[in-house]
Amino acid sequence: MTIKETTIKEEVIKWRRQLHENPELGFEEVETSNYIYQLLQSFSGLEISRPTKTSVLAVLKGLKPSASPLTIAFRADIDALPIVEEADVPFKSKKEGVMHACGHDTHTAMLLGAAKVLSSKREEISGEIRFIFQHAEEVSPGGALGLVDVGVVDNVDHIFALHVDPFVKSGTITMKDDVLCAAIDDFEITIIGKGGHASMPEKSIDPIAIGAEVVSNLHQITARKISALNVPVLSVVVFQSGNVLNVIPETAYIGGTLRSLDSVSREEAKKYVNQIVKGISEAHGASFKINWMEGYDPVINDKESVTISRKAAIEVFGHENVIHIDKPFFGGEDFSAYLRKSPGSMQFLGIYNEELGNNYPLHHPKFMVDEEALQYGTEYFVKIAEHLCMK
Repeated sequence: MTIKETTIKEEVIKWRRQLHENPELGFEEVETSNYIYQLLQSFSGLEISRPTKTSVLAVLKGLKPSASPLTIAFRADIDALPIVEEADVPFKSKKEGVMHACGHDTHTAMLLGAAKVLSSKREEISGEIRFIFQHAEEVSPGGALGLVDVGVVDNVDHIFALHVDPFVKSGTITMKDDVLCAAIDDFEITIIGKGGHASMPEKSIDPIAIGAEVVSNLHQITARKISALNVPVLSVVVFQSGNVLNVIPETAYIGGTLRSLDSVSREEAKKYVNQIVKGISEAHGASFKINWMEGYDPVINDKESVTISRKAAIEVFGHENVIHIDKPFFGGEDFSAYLRKSPGSMQFLGIYNEELGNNYPLHHPKFMVDEEALQYGTEYFVKIAEHLCMK
């Protein structure tokens, strides 16, 4: 079936716009999950459940006998972000300060389209297909962990997902083996000095001067302490201290994020952060506190699952529009939680169309999607199911 030649294409766009107009934040997706649940109920042959309060699971059990049936899963995330939308679209967010700025509305709509198509082919399907509509991908530690804990991917042979990419042309897909996305660890550092009058700095322990030295040395970790082959990304994004022009404050606050591609460099970088903060603070007579907020593990694609993805993608997009990339993406994704349990593959769907104007990045208030691309995502999921469950 060619999705663009059916009414599914129009329905997917309609569903996406409905979701886009009514975004909800992670763990608050009550109306979103209700909408998904009701749509799935209108399809035939699905067993629908609520594995957590704001997620939805639909299971399609094929009727075709097979000597070696497979169980596969597809995942879409459903939550939005705390962003005021500035995109000029007629279906702009109706909820002030909340926006689907990461494409989760498109992920959900594409998977709904695949569920509708495949549910109509139950007699041709062997094995089991699970459609996971996951809450709270944007809220660490992520909704995926809870769904894994309640067994949504138990006994799954392969799990697949797509994420839209605003810098890749619509009608193309980028594929990557092995490490796709980085691990995320955020940190908060408090330098505790001794406040005093700015005219007598010798009687104080200046947390700003100490903090500046800490920041400078933190940026040396990735440049000088860890092999360039596995170098992580460390960014300090917050430095706050003081509010009076003639007073040396008592404390300074530093916040940032560490993005790593493997467990060794991840732990090494964290060790060096701790050493630097401790050494510099103590050398100046200050004390300190470090709070690590461990986030998602890296997304590491399974080789066999990627091979399956590639074959399906070539049939949907054409060989020339399946682009192989070498460099991983340093954003995080809690799809990694599923991959600790089952082999799988996540890839990136192009959604950029120059006729729509500038391509703004994910999480930008002017983020936009070429909706013509959604037909390819739906067909990609369907094609994977055909390869694995309709042989």
